[in-house]
Amino acid sequence: MTYTLIDRAQILVEALPYIQKYYNKTIVVKYGGNAMINEALFDAVMSDIVLLTLVGLKVVVVHGGGPEISEMLAKTGKESVFRDGLRYTDEETMDVVQMVLCGKVNKNLVSAINRKGGRAIGLCGVDGGLLKAQKLVRGDGKEYGLVGDIVEVDPTLVMDALEKGYIPVVSTVAQGLYDEHSYNINADTAASKLAVALKAENLMLLTDVKGVLRNPADPDTLIPEIRTTEVDALEREGVITGGMIPKIECCAEAVNGGVKRATIFDGRIPHALLIELFSDMGIGTMIR
Repeated sequence: MTYTLIDRAQILVEALPYIQKYYNKTIVVKYGGNAMINEALFDAVMSDIVLLTLVGLKVVVVHGGGPEISEMLAKTGKESVFRDGLRYTDEETMDVVQMVLCGKVNKNLVSAINRKGGRAIGLCGVDGGLLKAQKLVRGDGKEYGLVGDIVEVDPTLVMDALEKGYIPVVSTVAQGLYDEHSYNINADTAASKLAVALKAENLMLLTDVKGVLRNPADPDTLIPEIRTTEVDALEREGVITGGMIPKIECCAEAVNGGVKRATIFDGRIPHALLIELFSDMGIGTMIR
């Protein structure tokens, strides 16, 4: 498709009311999945984040790093074990999680944003007591090791960074509230809790699917909007299943906590962030 200069101007005109709407507002972007691994998509997301800050948005990036953790564990001869979609985290695994998330992955993201002209700063949940957690315990008695359940969020450090014009990039390792352990935190959960604490306008989850599909085999059955009051019924109907359940529940929790809207959308689409925020069409599934 060839765009004329008029087409390009029209795109900017369409974006203007959205830029005005989000000016000086905080958005939390949970970044992971294929968009983090594919080089071209990675480059597009980094450009989007910098552009958003240049037009006046306050962007906070919360990231995972599952593939990188699995790769490092494999190099040490340790098998990755998952229970209910969560990585079983013994003390040895926790050492690797902390090293990879707070080190390699976090600093690679910071460097990439800075190379694009942004001003990123790398943080983890331990810094400034940002995220405090206790050991995750569920009623079925399953053990998850040092997987944490967030108990407290102190967003002061993130807010200070935003006020000084930085882009906070947060890795999801939390400080133990009642003990001296560090805890591995699910990135969707951390992004949701942080969005509430920051009183964010939007929570945006980049995933490897289009959003919630009424028929998983048919991409044209995307549900563009879900009210929080509809979530339980959609789960009972089997529309929201598997790994989408915790994502939707994190979004619903954020919205119920005061975040204006949360969106799950396909990070495999180049410049998905810009399309979702600054166009009439939008993409993905929005939870209100």
